[in-house]
Amino acid sequence: MRIWKLGFAGFLVAAFVVGFGSGEQARTERISGSAGDVLDDDPVGRLKVFVYELPSKYNKKILQKDPRCLNHMFAAEIFMHRFLLSSPVRTLNPEEADWFYTPVYTTCDLTPNGLPLPFKSPRMMRSAVQLISSNWPYWNRTEGADHFFVVPHDFGACFHYQEEKAIERGILRMLQRATLVQTFGQKNHVCLKEGSITVPPYAPPQKMQTHLISEKTPRSIFVYFRGLFYDVGNDPEGGYYARGARAAVWENFKDNPLFDISTEHPTTYYEDMQRAVFCLCPLGWAPWSPRLVEAVIFGCIPVIIADDIVLPFADAIPWEEIGVFVDEKDVPNLDTILTSIPPELILRKQRLLANPSMKQAMLFPQPAEAGDAFHQVLNGLARKLPHGPDVFLKPGAKILNWTAGPVGDLKPQEDWIIREAAALEGLHISSHDESFNLKYIGPGI
Repeated sequence: MRIWKLGFAGFLVAAFVVGFGSGEQARTERISGSAGDVLDDDPVGRLKVFVYELPSKYNKKILQKDPRCLNHMFAAEIFMHRFLLSSPVRTLNPEEADWFYTPVYTTCDLTPNGLPLPFKSPRMMRSAVQLISSNWPYWNRTEGADHFFVVPHDFGACFHYQEEKAIERGILRMLQRATLVQTFGQKNHVCLKEGSITVPPYAPPQKMQTHLISEKTPRSIFVYFRGLFYDVGNDPEGGYYARGARAAVWENFKDNPLFDISTEHPTTYYEDMQRAVFCLCPLGWAPWSPRLVEAVIFGCIPVIIADDIVLPFADAIPWEEIGVFVDEKDVPNLDTILTSIPPELILRKQRLLANPSMKQAMLFPQPAEAGDAFHQVLNGLARKLPHGPDVFLKPGAKILNWTAGPVGDLKPQEDWIIREAAALEGLHISSHDESFNLKYIGPGI
């Protein structure tokens, strides 16, 4: 049986070498139905967004302190802010706004290794909401139901990198009526609020552009993956990291010639993905991975191993048609699953992936381009309009409990409010930052 599998896979790879060499990849396939319509949709004229002007300590000064934030996988919060400031959907008149945006850079507090620590995020967000609710009337009309926030942490507005702690703390209470734009998406999870807009992690468009190779390059690698299989430092007993899925990939296929897998990250990583038929996209500490973006951009069929994942822009991108979904429990059968896919189906997936609009929807380019991830977020917001009558509260009505949540979120709140009020009056109050000696785990790279 194993010999048959190898022979079939060899034939399959050879077929791609011939097909792509003869221009097969150049014939892109139109995305059928509503997905194509959404990808081509233009949100301009369908909604208006008011951008709150916050003190620079919430955004620009944080970035100035550590410009590395511009390049990590959570950078969408920064580029979404920049995009909205110059977007045609922006309105300077809040009375005509459909949506209100509060630019807080909650992931720009980095360790020496460049990984974001989320511990200050709840206090920053509480302070920002206190500020806008004290100086503008719009939050109080809805308690945030017509506001949206970009929260690209591992577990969104739960603001913790460890899943157990994130579940325990839950979504920040004061954001529970707002719309959240986040990378995290997993069905039936406390950190995924109903109505959230799931976006891809940030991948530097210019960097990826410089690694493009000829479309006629043969795809001679059958299955490709680079990354961790075990996170020994944070999961010494094994089995918890990636719920054991990555370990199962390594244990079952480390010696399989069809699988080009390793922990090493070569300088030819992007080029190698463009030479591969399938690219593994397993969960890490969180269900999503930057490999999902990279695979789509480089035309490598994503093999998604993350049970119950909610994928970016799922109402626009036909993930079932372009990807392969493998249940975590079925990882030991990965070779059989992939070699059993008919060549004509693989070719169709590749033609869909070659569609420029598909790639564009996964990126946050600067400057913005039609159909990109920025516009897909706006499309998501536009589709939630008009706001229903339940969005607006009656005078004096309250739904949210501002004092709810972990004690650690509440202790410094009075200090934050005092400092912000003083800043508005032009006063100066000395303060010091809280320090944390905690290790960031992250989604697993």
